[in-house]
Amino acid sequence: MPIIIPISIFVFVVMGVVAVYLAMGGGWGGVNERLKQLNNQDRKTAVLPKESPVARIAEKMAEPINRIIPTSASNAGKLRKRLLFAGFRAQNAPMNYRALQLLSLVVFPLATIFVLMLMGRPFQGSMPWLVCGVLVGYLTPRKILDSLVDRRQQDLRSGLADALDLLVVSVEAGLGLNQAMVRVSSELKTVHPEISKEFDLVNTEIRIGRAHVEALRNLAGRTGVDDLRGLCAMLIQADRFGTSIARGIRVYSESLRTRRRQRAEQAAQKAAVKLLLPLAVFLFPTLFIALLGPAALQLMDAFGGR
Repeated sequence: MPIIIPISIFVFVVMGVVAVYLAMGGGWGGVNERLKQLNNQDRKTAVLPKESPVARIAEKMAEPINRIIPTSASNAGKLRKRLLFAGFRAQNAPMNYRALQLLSLVVFPLATIFVLMLMGRPFQGSMPWLVCGVLVGYLTPRKILDSLVDRRQQDLRSGLADALDLLVVSVEAGLGLNQAMVRVSSELKTVHPEISKEFDLVNTEIRIGRAHVEALRNLAGRTGVDDLRGLCAMLIQADRFGTSIARGIRVYSESLRTRRRQRAEQAAQKAAVKLLLPLAVFLFPTLFIALLGPAALQLMDAFGGR
């Protein structure tokens, strides 16, 4: 009988969380059609890899949940873009992500209740811990996705400078832009795999008949990196006005290295400010103890002797 009360409260809390999730997500009608349209648009902007058996199983598991709790068209578009920034270009990536979100909303509160029961804590005073479990379950998938996006964009930024140097050498050696990108993609496959995959994807789009301008715009749209967006804009402008691509890439490479040096100097200047709090909390008290401790002990002995 006592176990029924926490289980009932847990069910009501989960139903409340799902209701809040629906209120924030919105949209019940026409969502599947909109998701199909987004998938069709993504086929035009990227060449999707073949689905593995694990991906098909995950899609089958996520499909009933997405039918019960669909998302709005605007949120579906934002989620698709974030997943593209993280490198997930599969058709079922948004469905799997939403299934993981809902699963996290159930698993973390359930794990919290299980730990509290093992500890023998009374359930009446454990409601704050249950709320913390719900919040952790709600925020964990978002934080993981944000960290994946930041990591991938940082990898793209770090590999772009080397890619531009190889691109300049290849173009000046007489190769066209498409052949030069193929060469850069093959050379950087082991050192900078992310930028290599993106260049290879651009080459694949061009080989299947896509225009250079459209393929470059797709590259800028699916990465979300400002440096790549500027490179694509420069290449599109050079192709439109017939200017020298090699000279444009060389100038852009120099400006990119200048921006990287400025960002490094900015990070170095911020490091001094960030170190103030650890120094004030951990280093200064121990330093004061080491310097003033002997003097304080001598004063205590001197006054105690009197």
